[in-house]
Amino acid sequence: MKKEMIQPQIMAADQEGVLKLDRFLIGILIGIGVLVIVALSLFFMRRGEAHYTAEDTPEGIIQNYILALQKKNFEKAYGYLAEDKAKPDFARFREFFVTSFESYNRAGLTFGTSSITGDTAFVTVVIQRNYGGPFNELSREHETVDLVRQNGQWKIRKFPNPFWGYDWYDENLKY
Repeated sequence: MKKEMIQPQIMAADQEGVLKLDRFLIGILIGIGVLVIVALSLFFMRRGEAHYTAEDTPEGIIQNYILALQKKNFEKAYGYLAEDKAKPDFARFREFFVTSFESYNRAGLTFGTSSITGDTAFVTVVIQRNYGGPFNELSREHETVDLVRQNGQWKIRKFPNPFWGYDWYDENLKY
């Protein structure tokens, strides 16, 4: 008789432990599910489309130039180049970006300091490049963008790679 009473009590205690463990596990899974939903919704809400900015500063011109390249609006990007006898023609400008394996899309840009003297501006930028690969190699280079004011508008005279052809505006390197 004692044997029969002990077994139902042990079984009842085991079932309570299992139920408590199941509730705890379900709570953890619900919490993880909520976190995943929140993370995904923030990710997709944050991915708004970038917009062009005002073109009254050298930084605005640089930002709009990069954005035009990323949107593959090469005509708009070409319009930000300074007028000069060594300026590449549009076909050569477009060809540079079409055949560049889109390395400019794997690069980011951060503004540094600006120096404006009369109709000339120099803006330091940090170009961050992601080379991909298993270790996600990233490089940062401090460069300078050279702009000139022509007819009241800022135009780009020199820009670092990968956003600029090495032989643009250089008479000695024309082909």
